[in-house]
Amino acid sequence: MTAHSNVPRTPPRFSATFDPATLAEIRRAAATGIYDIRGGGTKRKVPHFDDLLFLGASMSRYPLEGYREKCGTEVVLGTRFAKKPITLKTPVTIAGMSFGALSAQAKEALGRGATTVGTSTTTGDGGMTPEERGQSQTLVYQYLPSRYGMNPVDLRKADAIEIVIGQGAKPGGGGMLLGQKISDRVAAMRNLPKGIDQRSACRHPDWTGPDDLEIKIEELREITDWEKPIYVKVGASRPYYDIALAVKAGADVVVLDGMQGGTAATQDVFIENVGIPILAAIRPAVQALQDLGMHRKVQLIVSGGIRSGADVAKALALGADAVAIGTAALVALGDNDPQYEDEYQALGTTAGAYDDWHEGLDPAGITTQDPVLAARLDPVKAGHRLANYLSVMTLEAQTIARACGKSHVHNLEPEDLVALTVEAAAMAGVPLAGTSWIPGRSGGY
Repeated sequence: MTAHSNVPRTPPRFSATFDPATLAEIRRAAATGIYDIRGGGTKRKVPHFDDLLFLGASMSRYPLEGYREKCGTEVVLGTRFAKKPITLKTPVTIAGMSFGALSAQAKEALGRGATTVGTSTTTGDGGMTPEERGQSQTLVYQYLPSRYGMNPVDLRKADAIEIVIGQGAKPGGGGMLLGQKISDRVAAMRNLPKGIDQRSACRHPDWTGPDDLEIKIEELREITDWEKPIYVKVGASRPYYDIALAVKAGADVVVLDGMQGGTAATQDVFIENVGIPILAAIRPAVQALQDLGMHRKVQLIVSGGIRSGADVAKALALGADAVAIGTAALVALGDNDPQYEDEYQALGTTAGAYDDWHEGLDPAGITTQDPVLAARLDPVKAGHRLANYLSVMTLEAQTIARACGKSHVHNLEPEDLVALTVEAAAMAGVPLAGTSWIPGRSGGY
């Protein structure tokens, strides 16, 4: 025995900078020489809607009775120029997710669930499938830099067109679809060779800025006889200027996607280090619309980490007209379901953390093109689960609006909110709880 054998030892302590996950990534990079690719959204903690609270009615406000007094949830999108704006029964929509990234069964289920509650779904990169169009009462067609599957026939079949400039998970970057997910059908729709890795372009091939975007929007209006609302989607990075330029170019609707938004596959370093949280992006976007006199005239849809009716209500209170969900919708369908825990373990992960969507081995049959795995997802049952989830989100948002004395969810406003942290107060432009102080603004106590 040594002389110091009885001296208490300091327990091992990991560095906050070099934590176990960071050490593992250094070792993986050193062993492979390639960057990590995954799906999903950011896993780091950033300021989010959880850092905001509503001020329910008490003496100074009068609440609405939950069963006798109505609280509206409908939203109309595309009122600026489109001959046929779309009306949704709920302000919760389904974000763009492609056939290719998702199975045909998953795309059908999204359409079924959205239609049941009276909202819209979105095609994503890769074109329109008959299953999705057939089951989606209201379908938004994404027009992306890749132009995969794009044709005027499908543009005219859609109820709205969304020009995608960027995504919250990767503003300034393109997506990936690895060869194992490029089946015969995906290859035919995208005009790609089967089984070959594909990387989407990071910018549109036929225009270079907002002046060109204005011309492109005019072209799409001509193709669709000025009937369809034209959305412009941007990843959150410089929201004030990006939203202002989208409005100048003629957008009917702008879509703002925060860094918590998911992706089918891209570099992990991109997901975790590029873009800003949606909480930080909404107020500058709304300010741009207000400065142009276009708030509520050009509708604002926000996305990126929306999980509950409380998140929906907070986004609307900050000035959005609607929200879009992606990751949450997949979870509602059955993504990362614990019933497949043994299979997730075999893939080196666990239910709730599986994000290797690019590999096409999803046990739930959602982020795969393997016909055996995809067959596990029943589109009817999965669509029913999604409809239930969307209904709950809508009811939760209504409940909060009524508690704040509002007869419509769009009547929620920043005055109904306070923040729990200085960071959230500054980002959202609402007072720190218990004070009238908004960081960055003079006055308060």
